[in-house]
Amino acid sequence: MSGMRVQGWSGRSGLAKVDLYTRGTVYLLVWAALLALMLLMLTRPVRLGAHPAMAVGAPLLAVANGVASTLLAGRAMDAYLGQGRVPRRLVGGAAVIAALATGTALCLSATAGMEGRLPIALSAALVPFLTAHCLIVRRRTTVLIHGGLLALLGVLVPLTGRSTVESLFTLGTVAFSIGWLALTARISMWVLAVMWELREARDVEARLAVAEERLRFGRDLHDVLGRNLAVIALKSELAVQVARRGDERRALEQMAEVQRIARESQREVRDVVRGYRGADLRTELDGARGVLGAAGIHCTIESPGHRPPFDGPPGNAPPFDGPPVDALPAEIQSALAWVVREATTNVLRHGEAVHCAIALSTATGAAALTVENDGVRGRTTPGLPAALPTAPGTGLAGLRERLAALGGTLEAGPAPGARFRLTARVPLPGGGAPDVPGREPGAPGDRRRSLER
Repeated sequence: MSGMRVQGWSGRSGLAKVDLYTRGTVYLLVWAALLALMLLMLTRPVRLGAHPAMAVGAPLLAVANGVASTLLAGRAMDAYLGQGRVPRRLVGGAAVIAALATGTALCLSATAGMEGRLPIALSAALVPFLTAHCLIVRRRTTVLIHGGLLALLGVLVPLTGRSTVESLFTLGTVAFSIGWLALTARISMWVLAVMWELREARDVEARLAVAEERLRFGRDLHDVLGRNLAVIALKSELAVQVARRGDERRALEQMAEVQRIARESQREVRDVVRGYRGADLRTELDGARGVLGAAGIHCTIESPGHRPPFDGPPGNAPPFDGPPVDALPAEIQSALAWVVREATTNVLRHGEAVHCAIALSTATGAAALTVENDGVRGRTTPGLPAALPTAPGTGLAGLRERLAALGGTLEAGPAPGARFRLTARVPLPGGGAPDVPGREPGAPGDRRRSLER
C-alpha cells in the first residue's frame, strides 16, 4: 500500500503536487481549529459539571462545524479556481453552525468557566468557516464581515463576566487568528490560481504552435499542388478534345505529360513532408530556447559554434572552439532541425518540464543531437508522443524516416534522474567533423561548451 501511495504521488505533475499541497494546507487550517474546539467542548463541560445537554451537544456541534466548514472549503477552493460554484445553502448552513458554535463557546464561558480559554474557543469556532468563506467573497466583503463580527463580540464577551483587559485580549486574539488564517488561505489560493493560468497559457501557446505549423504545411501543399493540379486538369481536357478529333498521337503526348506532372507532384509532396523548407538548425535552436523560455522552462544550449545572446559583459562570453552549426551539410542540418522542432513542441505539450538541455556535438565522425528534459515524471512507458500533426510520418516515426535516409538513428526513452532523453545521430561525410575555416586538422574542436541564458 505504501508503495502505491509513493507511486501515485511521484506520478503527479509538478502543478498537481502544488495544487494538492495548497488544498491540504487549507484543510489543515480547518481541521486544526476543529481539533482545538473539540478538545475544549469535550473536556470543559464535563470537568466543570455543566448541564448534560451542554456536555453532549457542545462536542457534536464542534464536529458539525468542522464537517460543514470542510465541505465549504472544498467547494470554495474549486470556485476560486473557476471550477464550479458554491451552493448558497451550504454557505448558509455552515454560517449557522459556526454561529451556534460561537454562541456555545460564549455560554460555556459564562456558565462553566473557561479559565482563559475563551480566545482559543472563539477563534476555533470561527476560523473553519471564515477561512473557507473568504475564498468566495471579495476582500472588502471579508474585511466588513470580520469587522462586524469583532464589533458583535465586543458587546457579547464582556457579558460573560470578563474584565475589560480580558475582553480586549480576547478580541485581539480572535482578530489576529481569523485575519491571519484567512489571509494565508487567500494568498495560497491566489498563487495556485496564477500557476494554473500560466499552465493554461502554456497549453494555448503549444496549440498555437501546432496550428501555425498546420497552416505552414497547408500553404506548402497549396504552393506545390495548386499549379500542378490546374495543369493536369487542363492537359487532361486537351487530351480528351484531341482524341475526339482523331489525333491519337497528340492525345498520347498530352497524357504522357500529365503522367510526368503527376510524378513530379508526388516528389514535391514528399519533399514538403520531409520538411525541406524552413528547417534551419540554427534558427530552430534559437527558436527552441525562446519558446521554452517563454513557457517558463529553463533551456540550456550546448552547441559548438552556436552563439546565443549572452547576458553578461561582452568580455565574459565563453569562447567557442568547435565546428559551427553552419559547417554541417545542409541535409544533416535539416534533419536535426526537425528533431529540435518536434522535441521542443513535445516538451511544451506533453511534459511538466522545468529544465531542458539541448546538446549538439560532432565527435566520433557523426553529428549527435540530444534533447533532455525533466518533465516526464511518472511515465512508465518510453517514447515521446507525436507533437506536430503536420504530415503523415511525423513524431518519432517521421524523425526516424528522415534520419534513416541519411544513415542516422534515433533513440528515445527514460534517462536517469526521472528525465526523458531523445538522441539523434547522423554520420558525417568522410567520417569526421566538418571543416572549419581557421582551424587546423586535428585541433580541438569537438568539446561542447554550455551556455545558460
